[in-house]
Amino acid sequence: MVTLSSNLLYIAFILYLIATLFFGGAIKAKKSVGEKQSTNAWGKIAIILTVIGFISQVGYFITRWIAAGHAPVSNLFEFTTFFGMALVGAFIVIYFIYKTPLLGLFTLPVAILVIAYASMFPREISPLIPALQSDWLHIHVTTAALGEAILAISFAAGLIYLVKFVDQTKSSKRTLWLEIVFFGLVTTLGFVITASTFSALDYQAEFTWVDKAGKEVATEYTMPALVGPHKGELLTEGAFKPLIETPAIINAKKLNTVIWSFASGIVLYFLLRLILRKRIAASLQPLVKNINLDLVDEISYRSVLIGFPVFTLGALIFAMIWAQIAWTRFWGWDPKEVWALITWLFYAAFLHLRLSKGWHGEKSAWLAVIGFVIIMFNLVAVNLVIAGLHSYAG
Repeated sequence: MVTLSSNLLYIAFILYLIATLFFGGAIKAKKSVGEKQSTNAWGKIAIILTVIGFISQVGYFITRWIAAGHAPVSNLFEFTTFFGMALVGAFIVIYFIYKTPLLGLFTLPVAILVIAYASMFPREISPLIPALQSDWLHIHVTTAALGEAILAISFAAGLIYLVKFVDQTKSSKRTLWLEIVFFGLVTTLGFVITASTFSALDYQAEFTWVDKAGKEVATEYTMPALVGPHKGELLTEGAFKPLIETPAIINAKKLNTVIWSFASGIVLYFLLRLILRKRIAASLQPLVKNINLDLVDEISYRSVLIGFPVFTLGALIFAMIWAQIAWTRFWGWDPKEVWALITWLFYAAFLHLRLSKGWHGEKSAWLAVIGFVIIMFNLVAVNLVIAGLHSYAG
């Protein structure tokens, strides 16, 4: 059952990749990509492939649930793949409303990156700790992820808006910040490529080191240790020796991963710039030249309008109920709880500024992009770097 589940996820991943190419073909074949209109052959094939891929990923979710005996959202691999699945599901619904192939060209790569990022983490099925042995695991986590996925659609629409609206013929703060957004996406891709490469090479390096309590502990690196642990001793013969030793208060393994991610992202970004000979945003502008800005602005706004109450239910209300059952308190200022609240407050401000202050168009698009950055910080940094009761980094 686990093997079948993994194969279904792999099939979904491949179908999403192929569908992205067909969405690109649909844009080339359309005279106008921004209006609600009949979908051409390329677009029809693209959405069919996307739907089949989504069904395959739902099959992955169901078969893994059967194999595990509980909803597969209990670790970082499971939660992130569910988030990717929910993102594709939300896109499919919105696509059938607006019939905009360009949205697929921007949304599916994000979902592909999310699923690829998830594959970097352990896939083993392990028994649930007592706090997770509750039906609220299914209700709270899946609803929160679904809300975040719908909100992520606003990011894709906002990005489309900014790529067309921001003048790429001259350097400005707008072009710089937009390029930083694309650099973040490229860095994620660089991390996936680097981690996959070392995983394929079966790279492992075991260290013993002294923690801040003075105890000797062991740790294993899956990427060459550019920075090593405090008073670390390399036990694996032939493995890369650290260039720098870190203090005991710093988690050297996590810092090493961050350094590799940024280094690979920088290399990949400059390779793309060398090939494209222009900023990434500027190279994408020909694809969005016929898009209706009012339409993508509407998609972005409606995504937040739908995603915000779903996120409120899952990440706050259902979370508080579960926290009361599991830990006998509704709120405890755990890092995950704090960042869920920050995310909620940000999107509440988004709707307030849009409805009361008239922040439409470019301002709304930038808010959608910033909101997605907050969601990803919550997913990556809070889970992996900041210790807390909700940490998935086991």
